[in-house]
Amino acid sequence: MARIFGLAGLRPGNGWEGKVTCPPYDVIKTDSPLETMLRANLDSLFHVTLGPEPAAALRDLIARGVLIADREPGFYVYEQRYGNHCRIGLLAAPEVTPYEARDIIRHEKTFDEKVSGRIALMEETGYVTEPIWLLTRTPIDGILDDIRATTKPLYTFTSDFAGESELSGIINRIYKVSETGVWGQRLMDTIAEAPLYIADGHHRYHSALRMGLSRCIAYICHAENIGIQAYNRVIRGKLGFDTAKEALAAVPVEQFATPPHHVFSIYTREGTWQYSAKEVDEGDPVRRLDCAILEETLYPLLGLDHSMIMDERFFDYYPEQDMDKAKAAVDGGAYDLAVALHPVHPDELMAVADAGADDPEIVMPEKSTFFAPKILSGLILIPIDVVANTEVNGA
Repeated sequence: MARIFGLAGLRPGNGWEGKVTCPPYDVIKTDSPLETMLRANLDSLFHVTLGPEPAAALRDLIARGVLIADREPGFYVYEQRYGNHCRIGLLAAPEVTPYEARDIIRHEKTFDEKVSGRIALMEETGYVTEPIWLLTRTPIDGILDDIRATTKPLYTFTSDFAGESELSGIINRIYKVSETGVWGQRLMDTIAEAPLYIADGHHRYHSALRMGLSRCIAYICHAENIGIQAYNRVIRGKLGFDTAKEALAAVPVEQFATPPHHVFSIYTREGTWQYSAKEVDEGDPVRRLDCAILEETLYPLLGLDHSMIMDERFFDYYPEQDMDKAKAAVDGGAYDLAVALHPVHPDELMAVADAGADDPEIVMPEKSTFFAPKILSGLILIPIDVVANTEVNGA
C-alpha cells in the first residue's frame, strides 16, 4: 500500500506565512483580479509557480528570508477553519509509484502540455513546488486531533486574498511532528493500511512520475472530510440552444441554481431552463456521472464534441461558488449558456478510480470536480535532487 515520508526543504520564515502562500496555480485565471493581486505581491509564491522567471523569483524569496531551509523531515498537520467548518489533514511526501502498483490511484486523464509545464518548472527551480491532494479511506483524524492537542502550532494565520479566492478568510494552523517520532511513525503505519486516491493535482503527480522522482508533496485527508463542488460550464455552441431545448424537453425555471442529481440547469440571456436525464446507466461508474450525461445529451445538439472541451472558444469552467461569474460570462456575450450540475459524491469518484485501477481507459471526464476550499501552495517545497530516482518510473 501507499508509503509516506516526512518533508524536508523550504518553508515560510516566521511572519511570512500569510504573504508567501497562495492558491494553487491551476485555479488562478489569466488576467483575473486574483492574478492581478498576486502579481502585485512580490512575496507570493505565485512568482515561482506562474511567473516569467520562476528560478529568479525563488532565489529572491530565499535571499530575503521569505522561505527558509528546514532539513529535519517531518509531517505537517494542516488545519483550515472556515465558517462553522474545520478540516484537517497532513502534508507529507508520498512515495511516487506507477499507477499499476495501485498505491496511488487516479481518476482523471492528464494533458501533455500541462505535465510538460510542471516538469519545466521543477527543472528550472530545482524544487517540487506544490502539493497534490490525496484521499484515504483509513481514519486518520484521531491521530491528527491528538497531535493538535499536544503540539504547539508552527504557524497560525488567516489567508487574505480580498475575497477573490475561496481560501480568503480561512484561518490556518500548521503543526509539525518529526518523521522519526512517535506521531510520525503512527502516521506512516496508518496511511500504509490502504491505497491513496488522487483528488486534485493529477498533472503534478504525473509530472513527478515522468521525471522519475521517488517522492512528491501531498496533502492527505480522510475522504469524508472533503468538499466537492460542481464544476459548472459556460458554452458557446456551433448550433443554437433552441433546437436542443426542444430535443431535451427542457422546461423554464425561475432560478439558475445547483440542481438535483441527474438534472441540469441552463442559463441563457433569454431565460433559465432545466432538463432531466431520460436514462442513467447506474452500472457504469463513468456514464452515470452527471458531467458524462451532459456530454452525451447536450453537447451533440450544440454541434460540439469531446475534442473541443478544453478549447476556450467553446468552453470555460467555473466552480459552483462562482455561479454569478458564469452568468456574467453569458450576459457579456463571451458564451451562449451556462450549465449548472449536481456535484460528484466522493463515493462516485472512488468508484471510477477503483475501476480505472484495472483499466486505465476508465477515467472521469475532464473538469468533473472542484475541491474546495483548496490547499495553500507555499507551506513546503522540496528539492528534486533529494527525491530523484536513478531509474525513471513508468508513466
